[in-house]
Amino acid sequence: MSGHSKWATTKHKKAVIDAKRGKLFAKLIKNIEVAARTGGADPDGNPTLYDAIQKAKKSSVPNKNIDSAVKRGGGLEAGGVDYETIMYEGYGPNGVAVLIECLTDNRNRAASDVRVAMTRNGGSMADPGSVSYLFNRKGVVIVPKGELTEDDVLGAVLDAGAEEVNDLGETFEVISEATDLVAVRTALQDAGIDYDSADANFVPTMQVELDEEGARKIFKLIDALEDSDDVQNVYANFDVSDEVMEKVDA
Repeated sequence: MSGHSKWATTKHKKAVIDAKRGKLFAKLIKNIEVAARTGGADPDGNPTLYDAIQKAKKSSVPNKNIDSAVKRGGGLEAGGVDYETIMYEGYGPNGVAVLIECLTDNRNRAASDVRVAMTRNGGSMADPGSVSYLFNRKGVVIVPKGELTEDDVLGAVLDAGAEEVNDLGETFEVISEATDLVAVRTALQDAGIDYDSADANFVPTMQVELDEEGARKIFKLIDALEDSDDVQNVYANFDVSDEVMEKVDA
């Protein structure tokens, strides 16, 4: 998923400093609230909450916002919202398969937002199950490179269940079974290796190679989808080469 991951990493950096920061913060806080509601408000006993908090901290979400979200989710503070997770499936330009994960308190609004973003940007909705079979749920940990080599990372995570380590330029991506995510993340911590995020993501089993025009179209679609407050994550099975990525960034 190299092109997609590289793009996501670049975009993440920009997102922290640009006008979308408020939207990013809102999504990270929603993640924390849902994790606390599902597994309890103690991060030590709730790995999903622990990872959601770490990710928010890495993205400079203020501590008081994080604490409030934990309390709301754990029922320790009023104002919590009951979010449900909904997955939508579709196809983007060039036949790229797209999975859209929503966290929403309004199913109709979420469906409408997703449909509008898809149809206005060259995409189309698909029936449940017609796209999801092209993805596997995997644990994905993003590690900033710094002075690290691929062997350093691999050595730390191999016994914890990591399947592969991918070089994404400025970061390494460690892939494992979703059930081994906590073990892999813990192995990195034990080895003194810092990480940016640890998530259970949908990773494609096959990819569509895109040229510059195709890449621009799919990025535009994903941006439009992520503009919705209800859309939490977008997964797509495209690959973009470094050369194409440079042209798009330029």
